[in-house]
Amino acid sequence: MHYKWKTGMWAFVFHRASGLALSLYLLLHINVVSSLYNPAKFDNTMGFLGSPLFRILEIGLLAAVLYHSLNGIRIFLIDFTNSTRKHSQIFWLLAVVGLIIFVAGAYPMLHHAGIL
Repeated sequence: MHYKWKTGMWAFVFHRASGLALSLYLLLHINVVSSLYNPAKFDNTMGFLGSPLFRILEIGLLAAVLYHSLNGIRIFLIDFTNSTRKHSQIFWLLAVVGLIIFVAGAYPMLHHAGIL
């Protein structure tokens, strides 16, 4: 079978990938929170949370959450408003909305970290 790698297929693949990334993040988050009861681990964890690498990972988390949630809205609109023929236009509209929200969210995060 030959798939047509157009907007809908890429949206599907990225939705699954962002869902997997968010699931892995949840596991890491639970691990970090569980380490807060040990003072030595707490200091080590707080050192990592202040690092530039963590700031980049935070930006990635923001992107994953935005993509996954906005694509979920797109899927909801397609399923419940019978707008299958407009799925590409809905995707790109929500991509622009997501980019605006991403910039509005990432800028303060980077500014607070001293990167901007």
